[in-house]
Amino acid sequence: MTITINQITSGMGLRVDNNIYVVADYSHVKPGKGSAFVRVKLKNLKSGLVIERTFKSSEKLDDIFLEDRILQFLYRSGKSLHLMDQSTFEEQIVSEDLMGNDIKYLQDNLDVTGHVYEGQVLKISLPNFIKTQIVETEPGVKGDSARAGTKPAKIDSGADIQVPLFIGNEEWIKVDTRTGTYVERVRK
Repeated sequence: MTITINQITSGMGLRVDNNIYVVADYSHVKPGKGSAFVRVKLKNLKSGLVIERTFKSSEKLDDIFLEDRILQFLYRSGKSLHLMDQSTFEEQIVSEDLMGNDIKYLQDNLDVTGHVYEGQVLKISLPNFIKTQIVETEPGVKGDSARAGTKPAKIDSGADIQVPLFIGNEEWIKVDTRTGTYVERVRK
């Protein structure tokens, strides 16, 4: 569907130069001289790169319908991920490349968001926070406080993160998947 620059909103999908982007931010500019234009920050769905483009008021843009679906991770087979669509209960098989570096936080039965265009999953996003269990770290020592420092730990998904000194093996913690940092201790 073709749209004008006045119809641009945050979060909508656009096809620009045969790539699919999501509008991250936009601002309409009406200079004193000349015609109006819009400055748009676009995030490439496949690569994750953010670019800035300027569109004149006379330009027409390709609006595309992007659907976000909840997918449950089932298992990994080679370089493929097997996911179940929570609305249709159909199995989707996608390449693990769609997750990029986030793959290290992928847990069994974790619900993720699949960004879908014309039935094809283009990108998979993790939830912002996950509950995970410490599987390997140095033992915590009584008296160590949260401000004393950090130590390396391996979580159940296989990722290595830094945790406070008082965290021990088999404890449950909350991890921010955007930054890969420890947030807090949690109960299972």
